[in-house]
Amino acid sequence: MQAVKVLPKGQITLPKKIRQHLGINVGDALVIEEEKDRIVIKKGKTIYDFIGTLPDLGMSVEEMIEKATEEVAKEIAEGIH
Repeated sequence: MQAVKVLPKGQITLPKKIRQHLGINVGDALVIEEEKDRIVIKKGKTIYDFIGTLPDLGMSVEEMIEKATEEVAKEIAEGIH
């Protein structure tokens, strides 16, 4: 077990040994879950982790993200979300 310090903006630094062991790199997504009296941090996945396994929709990943962002913005504007 290693202790980390919470900085003024709520930031922590993950120890290098842990990052290396889990393969966590700069820019990776992490998921934080609350379980009773503990915090669990897991390596998350992004759409980029699924490249090659997604069906070919005739658009790039960037175009998919842009379209999804537009759809969510539209739902928010319509009060659906």
